[in-house]
Parts: sequence; C-alpha cells; structure tokens
Amino acid sequence: MAPIDSDDNTTAAGEGEETRAGRRKAARYVVPVAVMGVAAATIGLVPALADSGDPDLPKITAEQLLQKIAESDVEQLSGTVRISTDLGLPDLGGLESGLLSGMSGAPGAGADGDEDGSAADPSAKLTGLVSGTHTLRVAADGPGRQKLSLLENAAEYSLIHDGKDVWGYDSASNEVFHSTAPDTAGQREKEVPVTPKDFADQALKAVDDTTSVTVDGTAQVAGRDAYRLVIKPKQSGSTVGAVTVAVDAGTGMPLKFTLTPASGGAAVVDAGFTQVDFAKPDASTFDFTPPKGAKVTEGDEAAGAPERGHRAGGGLAEGADGLEVLGEGWNAIATFDTGGQGLPTAAAGGGLGGFLGSFGDQVKGDFGTGTVFKTRLVNALITDDGQVYAGAVTKDALVKAADAAK
Repeated sequence: MAPIDSDDNTTAAGEGEETRAGRRKAARYVVPVAVMGVAAATIGLVPALADSGDPDLPKITAEQLLQKIAESDVEQLSGTVRISTDLGLPDLGGLESGLLSGMSGAPGAGADGDEDGSAADPSAKLTGLVSGTHTLRVAADGPGRQKLSLLENAAEYSLIHDGKDVWGYDSASNEVFHSTAPDTAGQREKEVPVTPKDFADQALKAVDDTTSVTVDGTAQVAGRDAYRLVIKPKQSGSTVGAVTVAVDAGTGMPLKFTLTPASGGAAVVDAGFTQVDFAKPDASTFDFTPPKGAKVTEGDEAAGAPERGHRAGGGLAEGADGLEVLGEGWNAIATFDTGGQGLPTAAAGGGLGGFLGSFGDQVKGDFGTGTVFKTRLVNALITDDGQVYAGAVTKDALVKAADAAK
C-alpha cells in the first residue's frame, strides 16, 4: 500500500499534489520505523539460521574462530533460510508497511502498479522482513551471481543478480523491476554484501575493545557441525544483550545468527539455514527473462521520477541535514536534522501527530522536549525542533546524547 492511502484508494485530480505532500510528511515523521526498514533489508540477506545438537569438535579460541571467519572463502552455495524477527513494533494495522516503503526508498505502490513505482522493487519487498517469520531460498556463485527468493503464501518474490543485471520479480502482481549493478565487485561490496564472507567481514568490524568475544560450545545447523561465537557489549546503555553466531567448523561460514535484547525474552532476530549445500549451483538458477505480459520498471527511470530524487541517494528522511554519529562502539547514536520540524501537531497534521505520538514516550531535558519511539532493539528520539537521535541504546542514553549536543 502507499504510505498513506484513503479508504477507497482514490484521489481527485485536484488533490494529487496535496496527497503526495502528505505522504512525504508522514514518512518523515516516522523515522524509528524507517530505521527498522533499513535493518530489515540487511537482515534479509544474512546467511544464518537455527541450530540443534551439540557435536564434539576440537577446542578453539575466540581469536582462532574470528580468524577462521576472516579466512572463509565460500562463494558458492544454495540453501533455505528461515528468519524470525520480533522488534516489538506497535500494531498499526498494516500502516507501518507503507511507511517503511516510503522511508526506505521504496515506491509507494502496491500490487496495483500505479505511477508511484513497482511492486517488484527490492527495497519495498525487503522491508517485509521487519516482522514475523519468513522462508527464503538463497543461491550464490561468486560475486557476480546471486539469487534470493522470498516464499509467500501462494506467491514468490525473487531478486536475481546476474552480471551487470539485477532483476526483481513479484509473481503476485506479475511485475518486474530491473536495474544495473555497479561495474566493479569493490563497489558492490561497499553497497550490499553479496556473499557469506561479506557478512562475516561486516560482523568483524563490530569487534573492538568495547566488545566481549567468547566461544560457547558447539551446535549443529542444517546438518553441519558448528562453533558458537558469542559477542556481547561491554558498555552499559546498549539494548543489545548478545549476538550468537554459529560458525561452520569446516568452511568458517556463518550459518546461524541470533540477536537477543538486553531486556531479555525472545530473540529480536533469529535467522539460520535449515538446508545448505556448498556445491556450485546450476547456471540456469540465475537465468531470468520477464514473463509475457509482465509490467517492467527500469530502476534508472524510477530513480529520476518526480518525488524520488531524495530517495535515490538512500537518505532516511527528506530534507535530513547531515547524518552524524555520536559516541562509539555499541553506544553509537546516529543523529540528523529533519529541517526544524518535529512530530506534527494535531492542528498541522490533521490528527497524525497525536496518532504517532501515542506510540512514543514524551521526554524533557536540556535539549527541550521530544518523543522517544521504542522497539526491543532500536530506539529513536525526535525532538520538537526536528532533531533525530537513533541507535541500539536506551531511552536515557538518547536523552543524554541530545542534552550533550546542546
């Protein structure tokens, strides 16, 4: 659905510009949800999953296991991944999906394929991984060929990278999204991890003097023996309790990823292979030709269309002024200025401000006043003068950061 749709999904000719402006405003006001959308896009590609068993493996130190991950050279695989995500987002009756799409650079269109964009745009589909349980089929053959298929009720969404072409296909709407991949592997690695080793490299970047890293026994994942690497913040104030990665004993590739919150309870993210094969996938796996009658949207055209200029750059919010990072390690907080506008008032937002504000906590400090939106992992403070502070930290940490910035 579009970010904000009327009940009958119709718009009078004279109201087009006003409606689109309303959508942009609504998206800008829901930064915490946008943060979740970005997280979902990354989580959706993590090569990790659920475990069972306790195999007897040679002893290994945390340093040795980290080295094993760093030296892993797996580039060919196929398998099935199951991902469960419980961020504790409020139930907005489906509204959050539209807001996520608007904020993460996705088109507002649903299956109707209207002028707002394509239902096959990957940035729209991957935001669906922000909640619930999903099953994906994955395949990779080096840095130039990957395929991810999201299995839904009676439909399937596939994202295929084959050389210079990137295709997204949504079988439910029979829509195709096509774009061109960067020319070099180095550029691709900077934008989106595409192999298991890419994800391992990203995980290693979080290991510094603010982190505790240990080996906590073994596990069996998708029939493979694995070591359990446990990563915990040393700093107080983080909402992250621990990250557990099951590392394949033979290849050094991460097979399972579990993130538990400091508040306890079920995992925020539990993702892992239920089946994996390290043989070279058949070349036909990555072949794609748009089906007859399918609507094809070119990514370059969509990026240049009206209302999309700010999306093509990948920013979190329209008009955001200079994203900065405060602090370090697990307590890092991203901050930016929306342009001097916080949550809309009831008068200015037609009730939208009160609706969104009901999902947050009102806070005060030296910075002034604002609203904190909380999930089980990422929290965000939007001040009344339009400054945003977001991170995997507690509400108190956000308020302190806002106070210190004044």
